[in-house]
Amino acid sequence: MIALKDILLQVLLAGSAVFLIPLFYLGLSKQQVLQMDHANRVNVSFAATSLFSMLLCLLFALSVGSETVPISMSIIPVTLAILYCKALKGAALSILHILFYFLLAHPYDLYGFLLHTGILLYPIVWLSAKRFKHNTSSRKMRLVIALITAELAVSSLLWVVSIYPDTSYSNVYLILSALGYVAGALAAGSMSQLWMEQMKHYRGMVQHFSEAQHHYTIEKERLHQILNAVPLAIATVDVDGKVLFVNEMMNQTAKEQLPCISSQNLIGQHASRFVEQEQADKIEHSIQQAVVHGEVNVLTMRYGSHVFVSRTVPIYANGINTPEEVTGAMIIIQDITELEMLRNELDNVDRLSLVGQMAASITHEVRNPMAVVRGFLQLMQEKSPESMDHYYRIVMEELDRANSIINDFLSLAQNRIAEKEESQLHDIIHELSPLLWADANLRGQSIELMLAHNVPKLQLNPKEIKQVVLNLARNGMEAMNEKGVLTLETRIVEDKVELCVHDTGPGIPAVKQEKLFEPFYTTKAKGTGLGLSMCLSIVERHNGTITVESEEGQGTTFKVAFQL
Repeated sequence: MIALKDILLQVLLAGSAVFLIPLFYLGLSKQQVLQMDHANRVNVSFAATSLFSMLLCLLFALSVGSETVPISMSIIPVTLAILYCKALKGAALSILHILFYFLLAHPYDLYGFLLHTGILLYPIVWLSAKRFKHNTSSRKMRLVIALITAELAVSSLLWVVSIYPDTSYSNVYLILSALGYVAGALAAGSMSQLWMEQMKHYRGMVQHFSEAQHHYTIEKERLHQILNAVPLAIATVDVDGKVLFVNEMMNQTAKEQLPCISSQNLIGQHASRFVEQEQADKIEHSIQQAVVHGEVNVLTMRYGSHVFVSRTVPIYANGINTPEEVTGAMIIIQDITELEMLRNELDNVDRLSLVGQMAASITHEVRNPMAVVRGFLQLMQEKSPESMDHYYRIVMEELDRANSIINDFLSLAQNRIAEKEESQLHDIIHELSPLLWADANLRGQSIELMLAHNVPKLQLNPKEIKQVVLNLARNGMEAMNEKGVLTLETRIVEDKVELCVHDTGPGIPAVKQEKLFEPFYTTKAKGTGLGLSMCLSIVERHNGTITVESEEGQGTTFKVAFQL
């Protein structure tokens, strides 16, 4: 019974090395524990607890009376520390193990030294340590069992040899005691090894979870920054149409239209609450179409004096082994009030240009019969008495005045170029790009800018060149379907600067290309046929040329060339 108690007590002392490790983390926050794990401080705490366990086992084994079996299990924590810790810590613990024996054992002899320190098997343990760290858990367990069995078997054999002349112990007692110590050592070592592997697995899971959570937080913050930087009002809703997230632009738009609303009030409310009553049903319908059928819907809405375009897009949850499931929708709202105003102004400009050209044609035709009338008046004056000269002179002066008025009107109708100035073509394109992007987004299209780096400044009239770029770009976007790409490219070709406007539309047949720049000729159902003729007039007044290259099914490219 005494030997059994000693064995059980040493099993507890030998196994305490692993179970005392959590004491080192008492009072530390979760962040501090993670920092210690990243700094590999677990090995330090394990080495410290192994030292404490080793010291307790030595004290107990060296302090018991002669009626007990004085076999120390201090070799178990030392062995585990050598296997799991770095080489320097294992070597330090091995040296301390030997020093503690000499400090605590009085008197000491060779048998006792070999019995309690297990130094005979140190070379085998050290040779196994390097390969041990790269083994699987099952192989580690087998190696620990083999080493501890060998160590306790050698210690038991040394104990039997040292007391063999003593007849106070029976053979059965010796065998059972030796087997008891070996079994206890195996229990302490295997339990400690299992606990270490579980702690390593848990720390790995915690570290992996922490890294995943940190990565998720970074990506979530990055996504929020991107959504807040986008110049569009964006909101996400669940399958019931309730708002889950709004970006800064949506929050600002809501404050401007509904001063009593804040971002906190928006969350959890139905999206249809933030539009006028007659538009609420349309919003609800577009959300249902996106959530139920996965369709993308585009709506044009008016709120007071503002005009908005709403695009509702379904949001999918992509599972690994499950099909795509719609979990909500994203509502993208763009304020196109200024765009609508500009579009109306451009339409008015086109109409005024048409009226001007018609007026110019009419006045030009009126001038021809006036010239004939003046010629006949001169003939009639020659055959009339001198008393009539006064009347003829008055009539011809009025005809000349009318002709002068017609000339002035024609000169104005020619839309002569204003004063040129040194301008950068890229600056003009960049000033127009927000307007072009807005128009392209409204159509579901995109724009690419391919601007050369070495384009010099040119003598241009910025207002007229803007009109040319805008007209060509609008024509390209109107020719394309949804998801079309409009490309604006600048390049230097010999002694010219070329501006190329390329669309991915259906192309223009060769028969129609010859008449594109004629006034009143158009390929569009509601076109006036004056846009390209106006572009041609402006480009020619800049001493440039404009050409078209198009193939059916390959898109169209308009090239505007300016002399350097």
